[in-house]
Amino acid sequence: MHDKPLLKSVGELLRRRHGVAHAAGGSEREGFTLDSAMVSDFVTGTLSSEDEGKLADEVAELLPHHWDLPTKSVEALTPLMDHFGSQQKLMAWLDGHPGRPRLTARIYVLLGHLDQYSEDQAILAAVRHARAQDPYPQGLRGYLTPETNDETLGGLAFRIEELLGDNRERDAIALALATADWLQRAAQNAESPDDDVREMGELMGHMHQDIGDAAPPA
Repeated sequence: MHDKPLLKSVGELLRRRHGVAHAAGGSEREGFTLDSAMVSDFVTGTLSSEDEGKLADEVAELLPHHWDLPTKSVEALTPLMDHFGSQQKLMAWLDGHPGRPRLTARIYVLLGHLDQYSEDQAILAAVRHARAQDPYPQGLRGYLTPETNDETLGGLAFRIEELLGDNRERDAIALALATADWLQRAAQNAESPDDDVREMGELMGHMHQDIGDAAPPA
């Protein structure tokens, strides 16, 4: 992963998507577990590299379900989060493991930026201008809200995460790539881009490449 998108990740990557409410599930998801023994060994530095890869894969599988994890998984994940000290460092660790962990980390970095951009009026103005030219760009029809507001980008982030949680990985990848490409073009075609808009265009170019590089072969 390019250093810049990861280092500039802001906020809590796993926080509630801006302006989007997740369904309040009455029961915890079954079938999602995290090996507490592997977590303990990793934190103490005694986990083998092979098992570390397995742990990274388990964590990546759990992340899209962080809203309603079984209690045991939450209890196992907590010391891991405490060990890293920040969600950004957790994503950097996942990025070091090819396959699902790396792909998940790169998608979540994109989601973190989408949440941030939801609150940037200059970026929203660039998005509105782009939608005036093409309201539903290729790959985004059915995902974009009818009106462009502070829920538009958060809504895309929610849908990407939802696709991951539904085991629709290829659809999640396609939507993530379409979103990054669209925002990069929106920045390039903005009428009066400020520094934030220009930086967004650069970051989205990096994110498109990073996610594409981490995606499995078609």
